[in-house]
Amino acid sequence: MIRKLLYILYIIGVYWPLSLHAQINTDRVMTIGRNALYFEDYVLSIQYFNQVINAKPYLAEPYFYRGLAKMNLDDYQGAENDCTEAIKRNPFVPNAYQIRGISRIRQEKFKDAIQDYEKALKLDPENISLWHNLALCRMREEDYALAKADLDTLIRIAPRYTDAYLMRTEVSLKQKDTLQAMTDADRAIEMDRYNSDTWASRGMLFMQREKYADAETDLTEAIRLSVRNAGLFINRALARYYQNNLRGAMQDYDFALDIDRNNFIGHYNRGLLRAQVGDDNRAIEDFDFVLKVEPDNMMAIFNRGLLRDKTGDYSGAIEDYTAVIDEYPNFLTGYQYRAQARRKIGDLRGADEDEFKVLKAQLDAQNGKTSQKQTASADDKTRKKSDKNMNNYRKIIVADSEDETTKYKTDYRGRVQDRNVTILPQPMFALTYYEKGEEVKRQINYSKYIDDLNNRHVLPLRLLITNNETSLTEEQVKLHFASIDEVTEKIVKDPDNVVHYYARATDFYLVQDFDNALSDLDAAIECDSTFFPAYFMRALIHYKQLEYRKRDTEAEYEMKVDNNSQQQVRVLDYAAIRRDLDEVIRLAPDFTYAYYNRGNILAVMKDYHAALVDYNKAIELDSRFSDAYYNRGLTNVFLGNNRQGIQDLSKAGELGIFSAYSVIKRFTSVTETKDK
Repeated sequence: MIRKLLYILYIIGVYWPLSLHAQINTDRVMTIGRNALYFEDYVLSIQYFNQVINAKPYLAEPYFYRGLAKMNLDDYQGAENDCTEAIKRNPFVPNAYQIRGISRIRQEKFKDAIQDYEKALKLDPENISLWHNLALCRMREEDYALAKADLDTLIRIAPRYTDAYLMRTEVSLKQKDTLQAMTDADRAIEMDRYNSDTWASRGMLFMQREKYADAETDLTEAIRLSVRNAGLFINRALARYYQNNLRGAMQDYDFALDIDRNNFIGHYNRGLLRAQVGDDNRAIEDFDFVLKVEPDNMMAIFNRGLLRDKTGDYSGAIEDYTAVIDEYPNFLTGYQYRAQARRKIGDLRGADEDEFKVLKAQLDAQNGKTSQKQTASADDKTRKKSDKNMNNYRKIIVADSEDETTKYKTDYRGRVQDRNVTILPQPMFALTYYEKGEEVKRQINYSKYIDDLNNRHVLPLRLLITNNETSLTEEQVKLHFASIDEVTEKIVKDPDNVVHYYARATDFYLVQDFDNALSDLDAAIECDSTFFPAYFMRALIHYKQLEYRKRDTEAEYEMKVDNNSQQQVRVLDYAAIRRDLDEVIRLAPDFTYAYYNRGNILAVMKDYHAALVDYNKAIELDSRFSDAYYNRGLTNVFLGNNRQGIQDLSKAGELGIFSAYSVIKRFTSVTETKDK
């Protein structure tokens, strides 16, 4: 009875302050909100920042972080407004201008964004991201002289910053300085041979200079480094087309559409090439797709009409020709083809009318009675996507702007919590209720114990074993806050029930309240020291807390961080996580995911040989454990065992982790370079 009374007093002490706006612990709520933001739970984080703003509306920090969350939810106007409020309260924080600048860019307010970056650079004059975005804004405003000056400054500050050279390449092209453009493109490749953007940039430069074989070579290298980039295949197809390699171009369009099945340019151009090689029925399929996207695309309609004509669908062809003629009544080629189709179905009167229309137009042209005759443009191979000249109907299309196919040009840097890490291991596994949907389900994560726990229906929802966690929707957030209250009542009635503590810990975990989740997991272990899911989740939460503490200092709102007061992550912290996972393995020696998670922790602690032992055990228990193969592959590579590492990465790719192939190519390139 005494224990129950103490627990009731504890609950009142924890939750009562949350009901009073003025009395909430704003520091603690801010920490939980930032934690949710860091782990990309944006809807939830906004709710926490709202609490702080309601309690202390004079603080700048919650407005800034709420703006950052809104930006990541594509609410750019809301993000701009919140950053403006943050700046009113504290105008000396560069990141507030940075995020407002990004939000303005997304609304195409480039001049306003430029003002933000100029103000931010007065506070932080060597910030690479600020110079990067400022230069991109200048380029969008077509102020190439100032953009180049900004990029020159950026290169002086960060002489090995590859994107600056790539952007200066583009600016030089706009200024017709091809020599400087090529110099910068070469320099970018020299600095970073394993960045697909550097090869793609020079490839497109070669394309503009009509050196199509060189363009194909560079784009092939870019594809080798970034095999899932549809735009690279589209560009290489163009280089091959210019060299009359139609089969090679079609193959590239096939690859591009395997990656991005809705790529407009890929379908349109593949349709034209299929028509050229006589693959008429499949060409019609491509134009049917194009017309689903753009029902009024007259050139696609006309090309489909020609193909229907060739395949004997004369009525369909006449329908398409008529649609084009109605839109372009002076398009004589349309009348010629419609006349032929009408004659084939016996409509002699209609055919005669169309032929008379063509004859009259030709006579008028000879007598100088017509105004201007629309002719095909000089370039006999391609046209811009926006080109409406019907006489160019046989030409393949290219993007109106390189922005559509060149990644670096639209890469504005502003997500403060992002990290510049190129190769990361697969993440830790968790026990949770939700996971992100996958187009290709890699594996079924199963544990008999967890399945039995679910079948007992003692938890609010079914537990999943996943390392592909997803953020909560607003409805789910409300559900779990309500669940916390419900489970609290159960704990008061039955304070020795381990499942109640675990259920509430899971609710706290999902709403990113890690401290309370850990308290409940401690209580669960005290109730039943053999309940291994509690140890497993306690280890995961401790790990996430350490990751949050290790985050890049750029994620800090404050302009400067006091290194003496900043918490440091030590090996001892990871040792505590390892002890929990050791206990899981002792209690459940066949729980595969404990070995995997412990392997990840050992790898973080740089104990790679011990990590390999755990990955080996995980694979021994589940021979199709793709994540374990991937991480074991990376660990082997770190140890210099490239052959074994690449073999593991290949297996991971086979089992569904397609990014493994890009990693293989990168490490294979490194090995080849060393061998030469």
